[in-house]
Amino acid sequence: MQMLSTERTLGSLTGRPIAAGAAAALVVALAAGCSSGGPAATAHPAGSVLRVPQDYRTVQQAVDAAREGETVLVGPGVYRESVHLTRPRVVLRGTDRGAVVFDGGIKLVNGITVTGAGSVVENLTVHGYLANGVLFTGVTDERLQQRGAGGSAYNPLDTAKFPALQGFRASRVTAYDNGLYGIYAFDAHGGVIEDSYASGQADSGIYVGQCRPCDTLVRGNTMAGNAVGIELTNASEGLSVLGNLVTGNRVGITVNSNDQEALAPQHSAVIAGNVVADNDAADTPEQADGGFGIGIGIGGGTGNRVQRNLVQGNKAAGIIVTDPPGHPASDNRIEGNRAAGNGADLVLAAADPANCFDGNQAAVQSPAGLEGLADCGSGGRRGALPAGRAAAVQVPPGMPFSQVPAPPAQPSMPDPTAPAVPATGLPGTVDPAAYPLPTDAGSVPRHSG
Repeated sequence: MQMLSTERTLGSLTGRPIAAGAAAALVVALAAGCSSGGPAATAHPAGSVLRVPQDYRTVQQAVDAAREGETVLVGPGVYRESVHLTRPRVVLRGTDRGAVVFDGGIKLVNGITVTGAGSVVENLTVHGYLANGVLFTGVTDERLQQRGAGGSAYNPLDTAKFPALQGFRASRVTAYDNGLYGIYAFDAHGGVIEDSYASGQADSGIYVGQCRPCDTLVRGNTMAGNAVGIELTNASEGLSVLGNLVTGNRVGITVNSNDQEALAPQHSAVIAGNVVADNDAADTPEQADGGFGIGIGIGGGTGNRVQRNLVQGNKAAGIIVTDPPGHPASDNRIEGNRAAGNGADLVLAAADPANCFDGNQAAVQSPAGLEGLADCGSGGRRGALPAGRAAAVQVPPGMPFSQVPAPPAQPSMPDPTAPAVPATGLPGTVDPAAYPLPTDAGSVPRHSG
């Protein structure tokens, strides 16, 4: 799915589009009001922990004063700021995940923007921003960040001008009711997004885009009530989505290639051990491309592995592979999944014979007998097949992202005073085989580190 335009995002507040010129003027006005302002503390506190509000009145003052390897520890409160974390290897941590709240008030554009290599955001809540809750990116031009990080009018980004951010981590972040993405990694690699919860995003709960190699791990998160749960666009190589619960969105997980970002086509991701269930919720923001009732969708991706996922209760399709214009899907292996109670459990609507399906538990296949016609053991099907179809669904109207109810309380760090670890050497060893097929929605493997 392509990124939402600014005017569509702002228009979703009222349920109608805003003219491009008006939207641009509004974004400029919002951007002008994003900095926290106010004088910084004159002295750096002793030790390596900077405390808000004890040492610094605002979070922005603290991260500006932080030195490489230090921790900014934020106490309970509501922080109506847009924070820019530009220093390397800084850990921004809340003392209480539910009580440390960054609130955009449906006025500020981005919540926490990280361009400092190896930096971390953890144990806090971020909501009510017109664009993103937490953004990790190599895009250092704030004007482009205000447009979603992808560039003016979402033209493909100049990856030479903006080299990818190296090293990032989001842990135990609650992101809800933001106008684009909850946790957004764009033009960034060497990262982990873990143990987080995202709901009510007008686009995606978690988005990983434009990275090659990504070297990124998305594990142990819960996505509920978003337009899309997890979205991967032009995100390739070393990308693993493991042990997540993706439920009650309009669409569960999407894997896409498109030409609105650089580095197409998408290829070589692993999606394993996830529960992807009941992604046909009406009380969610409208999905930009109109998708609804899909569990896992591959649109033009290549060389991906979708393995050992429990995919159930999605009204249109459980797992579907399609060809968007200009990007045929190829060499995708759909293996060992249990797909049940979907409109159609397995759907192949892509033409390339190298896509294959094997060892899946799936009653409703389109075309009929798909596994026998496109099994992986024979290297894919030998001849052309009729295009498979998802079940027809009636797409309900969406609701404004700002009106999606807040999520339930989520687990906080056991000891927020423990020494912090910057995001270096990530994601470390990744073993998709350690994530078995879930037996039910409550059996998703959880990261315990």
